[in-house]
Amino acid sequence: MTLPRRASLLGLLAVVLAAGSAVAAPTQYPLSLENCGRTLTFAKAPERAVSIGQSTTEILYLLGLADKVAGTAVWVGPVLPGYEEANAKVKRLADNDPSFESVVAERPDLVTTQFEWQVGPQGVVATPEQFAELGIPVYTSPADCENKNNAVGSDGTRTAKFTMDLVYTEITDLARIFDVADRGAELVADLKAREAAAKARIAGLRPGTSAVFWFSSAELDIDPYVAGQSGAPGTIMSLLGVRNVIDSQEEWPTVGWETIARANPTVIVVGRMDRRRYPADDVSVKLDFLKTDPVTSLMPAVRQGRIVEMDAQAMNPTIRTVEGIEGLADALQKAGLAQ
Repeated sequence: MTLPRRASLLGLLAVVLAAGSAVAAPTQYPLSLENCGRTLTFAKAPERAVSIGQSTTEILYLLGLADKVAGTAVWVGPVLPGYEEANAKVKRLADNDPSFESVVAERPDLVTTQFEWQVGPQGVVATPEQFAELGIPVYTSPADCENKNNAVGSDGTRTAKFTMDLVYTEITDLARIFDVADRGAELVADLKAREAAAKARIAGLRPGTSAVFWFSSAELDIDPYVAGQSGAPGTIMSLLGVRNVIDSQEEWPTVGWETIARANPTVIVVGRMDRRRYPADDVSVKLDFLKTDPVTSLMPAVRQGRIVEMDAQAMNPTIRTVEGIEGLADALQKAGLAQ
């Protein structure tokens, strides 16, 4: 065993051991914390939360707080495996945007939101101030507000690259709010161990390996939405040592297939989701396009079958991004691109 490889395994072992021994102090109330430019104060742990966004809902489930979730909305796909029964007991206010009235009707003492698009300065559901007038605090996922300007572009513009630390901040904050800090520490330690394990599995990645992430397309005959450098896919690729062929700093720029074909990505990652806003949301439509379009069908990645399906939630800055890291690592191994 070479020294670098042994050091890598020892480092991974240390993270795994930490996952089993994570501890954190109980919450002292009143609790005040900063979130997306607002100070939130809690006199006690919330009893009824409405969670707008699949990722933030799943974080609450992972923290063992499903019984505190009075309602949920904005879902892209199936719930995390193992939480089907718990999720079935939670009222689904809407698959997409709920109304302000439907949220308030659940009498929440906390609203969590994954995106400022739903609850934010121009939120389609409401603004945080509207909820504050009713004495309801709003916690926003840091991944959608820190180092990001949601007033610019259709998906906002990041001023710094997304990192998993933003998701870990959300887990830690919610655990403190609900006085389950130990569970939060254990969950963060476990996710970090999974990151490290995925990275270690492809330590021998073939130099020059590259990829493009295709989320969807408004129409199949126009440029697709592909991942730039600053979002979750950029983090996935960077962590695993894969080069993103899309050089844009935008989160989801539109780029022509001719340009993508010239960049010749080693692997094409396509988003899989239940959402059907666009025809290309359907992964089978994406796969058929890649195999039949005059340009894409000639790409080596298509001809050699190096197409990876990935849950769209993993392609957004969410709790599922770790699954994306693991999934791409596994795919690179199966394709013979990593030892």
